[in-house]
Amino acid sequence: MKQTALAALPVTAGILGEETAWRVLQALALRASHGNPVVEGTGVTLDERGRLQLCPPDRAWIVARPEREQGWEPVRPVDDATRELFDLYAPLCCGPRSRALVVGHLGQSLDGRVATVTGASRFVTGPEDLRHTHRLRALFDAVMIGAQTATRDDPRLTTRLVPGPQPARVVLDPQARLDSRLQLLSDGAARTIVVTARGANATPARWGAHVEWVQVPAEAGLLAPQAVLGALRAHGLSRIFIEGGGVTISRFLQAGALDRLQLAIAPKIIGSGTPALQLPPIAEMGEAITAACCRRFALGADMLFDCDLRPARA
Repeated sequence: MKQTALAALPVTAGILGEETAWRVLQALALRASHGNPVVEGTGVTLDERGRLQLCPPDRAWIVARPEREQGWEPVRPVDDATRELFDLYAPLCCGPRSRALVVGHLGQSLDGRVATVTGASRFVTGPEDLRHTHRLRALFDAVMIGAQTATRDDPRLTTRLVPGPQPARVVLDPQARLDSRLQLLSDGAARTIVVTARGANATPARWGAHVEWVQVPAEAGLLAPQAVLGALRAHGLSRIFIEGGGVTISRFLQAGALDRLQLAIAPKIIGSGTPALQLPPIAEMGEAITAACCRRFALGADMLFDCDLRPARA
């Protein structure tokens, strides 16, 4: 779990701005990460050191409403940007399931592609979606990708575009074939975990000193999603953001291991290349995975669909 304390923040009257709202969301996420999320309608504010304070609604900045789709309601006045920020992220930061939440995100074209036939995948979606992924990293204990994404994109998986703590970086590498020169294995910027199949011929000594090695059971050479999540929980990581790629998210989706799936759709048509999701064929529409609810947000020119995959709330 994350231990990073939030920076001090002056408490002032008036409109609740976007910067302060982001601090509140980080504080709610940190509380959930520590296993004690806000689970019912509760007033929320920050003290002068930026620490989360629960209080009666008449003294609050906002009221956390986990039972509602948007997850909150304002007490102090908020501007449009602040309202959009809370609407998008509050459901990820409070509620009974927020202590062990698994969210997948993919950026794709209108025709459902995440890369061209050559594997080019950068800038499918725009800068607003990139900033969104950095915010998700800051709100979760760990950010996870598959070995193919790590090799193709060589990402750092840090929160450099937004204020916030660095998540643990997790790479699924069943056969332990990752190149040790990848940035996240060599830069020491954050805690990093490589998950391999049990019995894989790994040589952790070639990775950076910040890299941990975790082994889990494999099925036909592929890591079992529930086994991966169980191993990460054993290492203090319960809130997991899966950033890609499509194969990894498809496997977690098929295994019923995702709580939410976010698809950012760019106004582009690639026409060929790698599909975003790849699941076994179905014969009837009744077999399709159906979200309990699906919310929509504009991220610049892109449209984000936030799909709740859990059973409908009581």
